[in-house]
Amino acid sequence: MKTIRTALGVACLAAILAGCAGPSGEAAPSDHSPAKPGLQLYSLRGLSSAKGVPAALDQAKAFGFTTLEIGGSYTMKPAELLALMKDRGLKAVSSHFPWDRWKSDPDGVAAEAKALGLEQAGCAWANHKDPFDEAQAREVIEVFNRAGAATRKVGIRFFYHLHGFEFVKHGNGTLADLLITGSDPELVSFQMDVLWVFFPGQDPVTWLQKYPGRWTSMHLKDLRKGVERGALTGKTDVRNDVPLGSGQVDWPSVLAAAKKVGVKYYFIEDESPDVLTQIPLTLQFLRDVRY
Repeated sequence: MKTIRTALGVACLAAILAGCAGPSGEAAPSDHSPAKPGLQLYSLRGLSSAKGVPAALDQAKAFGFTTLEIGGSYTMKPAELLALMKDRGLKAVSSHFPWDRWKSDPDGVAAEAKALGLEQAGCAWANHKDPFDEAQAREVIEVFNRAGAATRKVGIRFFYHLHGFEFVKHGNGTLADLLITGSDPELVSFQMDVLWVFFPGQDPVTWLQKYPGRWTSMHLKDLRKGVERGALTGKTDVRNDVPLGSGQVDWPSVLAAAKKVGVKYYFIEDESPDVLTQIPLTLQFLRDVRY
């Protein structure tokens, strides 16, 4: 018995020294927790445009990321992109694909998503005419239900990334409510981009709690202090995207609610021109924040 206790003690000490517990004695973050987020590769689009996708992947690795959300295969064959990521210890678990492709060829998109080894595949922007209205929302629901049926056949989960313009008033709620309640929960999940819920004047915590089980992933993005909220454009100056914790969002409340409702993946998406200096600040905030 003493030998067993000694062995267990040595194993525990080794685990702690390996980083399995923090200085406070808390369990180390899981591979998919906010403290160890993935990166939406769109954040490095400037680097990718100037020097190519491999340079963006190199930077993602240098930041310490291992999990990515991508945007399709970037004109490469899936196997080629997979090789580039594997060489750098990176894995894409999610991707955005264009609305027009989901609408015209959901099976083709699903096949590409499968070839990329994804768990989730979604749409970040539903093409529409302003103002977004009920008729357009119902068309979006039809497209997304078909998309979800196509991805389910290959074992991938479809999601829609709300972008802010969907919060037009409708009945006792908004058209965002219609998109969520009108789509098939067996086929369609949702990705919460915190800024694009917060900027239109909504409360991310309320939306997480209102539809538990529908939120499969989250974009971690903060809004600069002093920026007025309430616009339904789905657009704001990219310089209003600031490091987490320096903006207006109450992150402890948001992260606590996200954990409670079962959000699986958290991705940093930083659209600012200062992305290379801002991402390290965001990563430090996520390591330190308590909720």
